[in-house]
Amino acid sequence: MTERQFVFPKRAEHFCVPFFLSRSPCARSFVGWTLEGVQFKVEGEQLEQPVFKRVVLKVSGESLSGQNGYGIDAVTISSIAQQVKDVVALGVQVAIVCGGGNIWRGIAGSENGIDRATADYMGMLATVMNSLALQDALEQIEVPTRVQTSIAMQQIAEPYIRRKAIRHLEKGRVVIFAAGTGNPFFSTDTTAALRAAEIEAEVILMAKNKVDGVYSADPFKDSTAEKFEQLTYLDVLNKNLGVMDSTASSLCMDNNIPLIVFNITEQGNIKRVVLGERIGTIVKGSVD
Repeated sequence: MTERQFVFPKRAEHFCVPFFLSRSPCARSFVGWTLEGVQFKVEGEQLEQPVFKRVVLKVSGESLSGQNGYGIDAVTISSIAQQVKDVVALGVQVAIVCGGGNIWRGIAGSENGIDRATADYMGMLATVMNSLALQDALEQIEVPTRVQTSIAMQQIAEPYIRRKAIRHLEKGRVVIFAAGTGNPFFSTDTTAALRAAEIEAEVILMAKNKVDGVYSADPFKDSTAEKFEQLTYLDVLNKNLGVMDSTASSLCMDNNIPLIVFNITEQGNIKRVVLGERIGTIVKGSVD
């Protein structure tokens, strides 16, 4: 908390608070009279300055399942919601894309004999379930939230409308994009890249629940796996690192949208990334 002195002339028999003080989001309280005039104190002034104004948070389905590996873990989803709330409190506009792998994977379903398009639509419905669960967790801690779906289901969510999504973000609401792109054969990684381009987000935050960045190999299988601090999208494509699918990587590269891969299980990591702390791996057009 800081104090800032606002000094006004001594002749204040008919003193009134200036408009910019009364309308500011910071709470200002009257302290008392000084020799110079009137002293005010600024309470709750934000000292931490985020480096991003609008972000897309990509949360994998596995991140919502916690240690269970399947379904939705209440403790885990509450932890993620609290991290999102901390970021919103900084004034950052947050949009979220949820995966559905904790409930259903379209590729796995197609490998078991289900038509690929049908399996992908089932996966889209799984992302809607995750999105509604995350919306409930956020609203329980008083974070205003809207779910927008690419497949119309007006009884439970809004249809995705780009301008409406941007307006929600400008009003401080968290927007959760569900049901993927609404088309089969596209992953939720592609959804995150597409929505980030559409709403002009500055970065995609890819939250992982097992690894803390991008490695040259699976760190759980190869003890010599090297963690990268920076990569280019061409590196991701050429080395087949599996950060995101090729369609999503190309879309991010073409629209110059950086990607930060980090571990979401450590409390406060989303806030650290938004404040500019170098954690995880950053993927962008070129390496510094």
